[in-house]
Amino acid sequence: MRALLFDGQLQLAADYPEPRLAPGEALIRPHLAGICNTDLEITRGYMGFRGVLGHEFVGTVVACADATWVGRRVVGEINAACLACSTCLRGDPTHCPNRTTLGIDRRDGAMAELVALPIHCLHAVPDAVCDEAAVFVEPLAAALEILEQCHLRPGERVAVVGDGKLGALIVQVLRLTGCELVLVGRHPERWALFRRQGVRCVRAEELDGPQFDLVVDATGQPAGLATARALVRPRGRLVLKSTFYAPSELNLTMLVVDEVTLVGSRCGPFAPALRLLERGLIETAPLIAAHYALDDGVAAFAAANGTMKILLHVSSRPEFRG
Repeated sequence: MRALLFDGQLQLAADYPEPRLAPGEALIRPHLAGICNTDLEITRGYMGFRGVLGHEFVGTVVACADATWVGRRVVGEINAACLACSTCLRGDPTHCPNRTTLGIDRRDGAMAELVALPIHCLHAVPDAVCDEAAVFVEPLAAALEILEQCHLRPGERVAVVGDGKLGALIVQVLRLTGCELVLVGRHPERWALFRRQGVRCVRAEELDGPQFDLVVDATGQPAGLATARALVRPRGRLVLKSTFYAPSELNLTMLVVDEVTLVGSRCGPFAPALRLLERGLIETAPLIAAHYALDDGVAAFAAANGTMKILLHVSSRPEFRG
């Protein structure tokens, strides 16, 4: 099969081995796959991953031991947990020590003509949600994880640092709480959507000192983390959403002095993300910068640096069977 893979360099393979159907898993033919900052960081050395890239996707199940899934349009959670260890049994499968992670850690990803995932990772996509919206479910779920981890009161002051792909979804999620929300970014050409939604958008230099109860870093770079830290008030909360292949010089002593709560945050709940898209509460179309064919995947990655979401067209949507 054709697959976009990283083995020390990014390349398109025309004859990559197809995955075999394993017990408890499904084979999916991806329609679309999204390029995110984690994919870009993998090509710089993050996680030491070797294999097929891609963990944001929507596709159709083509083979599965449970025949009710065959022909259904799905998205998939990226953590393939064992469901048997003590971590899984306590209800924490995203931290399963035996897990593999789609396109990130020891499991080939979705930028290929076939991808394998455990059945328990699958979520059916409602008919009202088009492919171009469904491909955003994974990062939208990651945005929702902030609300799973932090009790956000409507009267609190919140800043999201980073007006890129993930920051754009986080802002749209957090605005639904009614909090006093500010987007801190460097790309005013992207702000029309958020301003239309009632979100204040500013550059970092327009803000004066630590004034926010909760600050989210979604910049994907150490400098952005420093900016986010500078905005958190004493006894405030700093949520880290960035994953990048670079050291950080965050001053941990001052976190102690200011009694700042540091929250690491990554994967989140898919079902609420699908509901938000089905109800039209999250806009995704303005976040799409370009479409590329899978065959042009190397060029797509080159274009993805510093831009909004680029989508890879992996295969056409087949006829559904029920």
